[in-house]
Amino acid sequence: MKYTGSCHCGKVAFEVEGEIQALTECNCSICSRKGALMWFVARDSLKLLTPDENASTYRFNKHLIRHRFCAACGIHPYGEGVDPKGNRMAAVNARCLEGVDLACIPVQQFDGRSM
Repeated sequence: MKYTGSCHCGKVAFEVEGEIQALTECNCSICSRKGALMWFVARDSLKLLTPDENASTYRFNKHLIRHRFCAACGIHPYGEGVDPKGNRMAAVNARCLEGVDLACIPVQQFDGRSM
């Protein structure tokens, strides 16, 4: 299935294709503050509809994940990184997707605070 998503103001917009089986809620210092529910997909499944430079980048700790956000409205619609096998991944903030009933999707807890 194809989903569309964006930040609040629309300056960062994207399409993503796949099946949402579960979402992840991380308790690390940044994810808990953002309140993100992440859907992990191959980076190639995420297609930007706006220029890449519209999304600012924040890195912290080991600088492995590019936390992408809109500098205008502050919303964090996705992040980019590499999984343990070296595959490029995107963590899509499901709260930024249009037409998704989040109450119907199981949420897995991840203890990022202990990493």
